[in-house]
Amino acid sequence: MIRVKNLRVPYDDTRPLAEAAAERLNVSPCAVHGVIVVHKALDARRRRGAPIVWGYTLDISVEKERAVLARLRRDKDVMPAPMEERLTVPHVGDCGVRPVVVGFGPAGIFAAWVLARAGLAPLVLERGQDVDRRTADVARFWQTGVLDPASNVQFGEGGAGTFSDGKLTARSNDPRMHEIIEAFVAAGAPEEIRYLQKPHIGTDLLRRVVKHLRYEIIRMGGEVRFGAQVTDVELRAGQLAALIVNDAERIPADAAFFGIGHSARDTYAMLHEAGLAMEAKAFAVGVRIEHAQAFIDRMQYGAAAGSPQLPVADYAMTYRDEAGGRGVYSFCMCPGGMVVAAASEAGRLVTNGMSNYRRDSGIANSALLVQVTPADWGGDVLSGIRFQRELEERAFRLGGGDYCAPVQSVGDFCAGRTGMRDFAVTPTYVPGVHPADLRALLPPACTASLARALTFWEARVPGFGAADVPMTGVESRSSAPCRILRDAATMASVSAAGLYPIGEGAGYAGGIMSASLDGLKAALAFLGNMK
Repeated sequence: MIRVKNLRVPYDDTRPLAEAAAERLNVSPCAVHGVIVVHKALDARRRRGAPIVWGYTLDISVEKERAVLARLRRDKDVMPAPMEERLTVPHVGDCGVRPVVVGFGPAGIFAAWVLARAGLAPLVLERGQDVDRRTADVARFWQTGVLDPASNVQFGEGGAGTFSDGKLTARSNDPRMHEIIEAFVAAGAPEEIRYLQKPHIGTDLLRRVVKHLRYEIIRMGGEVRFGAQVTDVELRAGQLAALIVNDAERIPADAAFFGIGHSARDTYAMLHEAGLAMEAKAFAVGVRIEHAQAFIDRMQYGAAAGSPQLPVADYAMTYRDEAGGRGVYSFCMCPGGMVVAAASEAGRLVTNGMSNYRRDSGIANSALLVQVTPADWGGDVLSGIRFQRELEERAFRLGGGDYCAPVQSVGDFCAGRTGMRDFAVTPTYVPGVHPADLRALLPPACTASLARALTFWEARVPGFGAADVPMTGVESRSSAPCRILRDAATMASVSAAGLYPIGEGAGYAGGIMSASLDGLKAALAFLGNMK
């Protein structure tokens, strides 16, 4: 196989990819026997009138491969295709007390997946419910406002990412990412996630994928229990000895992987009281903004917007507020999606974004977040949680006290007034929205930074911060408010041997892929420590 990088193909070129590959290698199309897409990315920058193109990396099976490589030996973008490396998991087998995985989000799933492959028959304890029951509980909450604190957008099989856009992007180039992607594909995810620069699954497909990952873990010897919350840990001389489940059952354990998610506030408090070393960390808070997807498509694609050869467009906005000393940025942008109710505690309101695989709602939404740090709330390591709760309680009151969310137009927000109800798009949040002053929701320093950011973005992208664009609050769960300290080499807690903090809830990841990789790496570190 020959690898070709940086092959640029106009977005509207409908020729078979093998023809473009043959042209690039200057061989007859009949000489190309197969093409594998390794990477595919859209370049829509349109600088100086440049066309929109797909950029490919391809592995090409071609006749007289050695001769072709020799002829193109000076071409830096043509080379032999490298051999694919596969993850090796040592088979350990029964070693006495089986390891426990606490939480069945991305980090917990892939920690359990590795441990099961090693023959250790891990026990998974998930406080929430399986994805089918969880989906029904979430639907009931959105329709009626009746919240189940144990089964919601934050807690249950698949973690918070199950009700999201299902983005699989990550900054890491760790080759083990490939194993995670292959596991997703084997569980029913679209094969295109293997090569797209911005892969996503969508919440509708992701629910099926996490269920099939559970089946695979069970097939390899693991056990998954739902409605099983770890309410205490038993330590002896700095070593994990047991877990207490639902305040009643004691499970002996000398190794446990805590993938608790960023919303397990009671678990944070329990671990802090048990003496685990933790620290407060920065995160971000803000609102959800919504536009017509057609506007975002025009913003990114210009005259090509609406072409069936182009995906629905996304965006990324950043602003450094020098006056306030804070960063403001878009986060978890959901093309063709909806804003959803993501509360996990009674009397507290939280928003999030979600998209199905087809991203076809016609409305784009994104969080607009302002950085906050421990200096904004002070106090002990758990004060960030209190800060979040105050915002969520305020949002609940401003929305009318029935889980309707406070909404305001950009124009009213920036002008410091309220009253507009004729929005550019109908807000998608359910159970519903209630007009309110978002300046009364966020801290003054955050509202000032956000207002300046909106003015800055509107000047550069007219329409993005238009007066009638709606914003809904509050977005307060962007990342964990604290970090459970661990040893960099062993990935175990620095204060409790055998306890492995993993994923987004532990403060070491952000998103499905980075959390999955963190859980996988921790399980591999554990296996390495057993030698």
